[in-house]
Amino acid sequence: MSISRSSPPRPHHFTLLPYLALVGCNLLWAVDYPLYHILMPHYISPTLLLTAALLSTTIFALIPAFGGHISRVERKDIPILFGAALLLGVIHKGTLMLGVSRTSPVDGSIINTIGPLVVLGLSVIKGVDKLTPKRVVGLLIGLSGALAVILMGDHSSSEAVTTEGNLFVVCAVVATALYTVFLKNMLVKYNVATVLLWVYAISTIVVLPFGVDEVLHYDFSAWDHRATLCFVIVMCLLTYLPNALYNYALHHIEPFRTSIFSYIQPVAATIISALLKLDTLRLPVLCFAVVIFVGIGIVLSSYRPARRSDNLLK
Repeated sequence: MSISRSSPPRPHHFTLLPYLALVGCNLLWAVDYPLYHILMPHYISPTLLLTAALLSTTIFALIPAFGGHISRVERKDIPILFGAALLLGVIHKGTLMLGVSRTSPVDGSIINTIGPLVVLGLSVIKGVDKLTPKRVVGLLIGLSGALAVILMGDHSSSEAVTTEGNLFVVCAVVATALYTVFLKNMLVKYNVATVLLWVYAISTIVVLPFGVDEVLHYDFSAWDHRATLCFVIVMCLLTYLPNALYNYALHHIEPFRTSIFSYIQPVAATIISALLKLDTLRLPVLCFAVVIFVGIGIVLSSYRPARRSDNLLK
């Protein structure tokens, strides 16, 4: 329901909720990188983990249905939700797991920072944002830093880091950006619980034939306590909750501003990886991360003088 201009202002905490949701979901997603790296490929295959994660997410997504929070979806929107399921549930989740199993948690999280740049590019293509010389410069600088991180995979001293793994992470970033820009209208039309139920139910149906046999016959009892704890955290905490928070925020905030919060991930992922002794932040990677941050900083600064970001993005 829309609120008229004459309505009293909403409480301050309501305005902050979408931003707090973005902080929360990006902190949770940062945990994905080290935990995925622990589980794959030593304990579990990416296909099996993807299937189990989608099943878990779908189960959690069914809970709001018992409270009557699921809306009826128009038939014309079903193909759009099917596309959303392929982007968010299958392509993003699948390529992210494949990527993290072949690269380091730190490199993967840093590559994820190109997300805002991809969102801006797609927003320009869609016609909801405009390119300016300053934004072009920022895009080129940011993308050059990301490209450097990707290409140095095969030259890394760490055997876990490969260009192939880095490219899989790029695919995951692009899939999320496409979802963020082109599926926002669905989140405005339907509530978050409805969209997530459709997205993850469809994703599970698509992936299940490829992984159900592994799920049914895999011997989880052979795991040690560390792997078991990581798997439980991934299934219970890192599936439905961060996606619900992200989609709630996307319902209220423009795509580009939403994507900016992904810069929380490399910082948090680096700290967690270091604490778990999974990775170290190499100097070249750190330098290229700074290049990416400079690029996005230039893009962000282009919105401040005119103070027209709301008009451009809506």
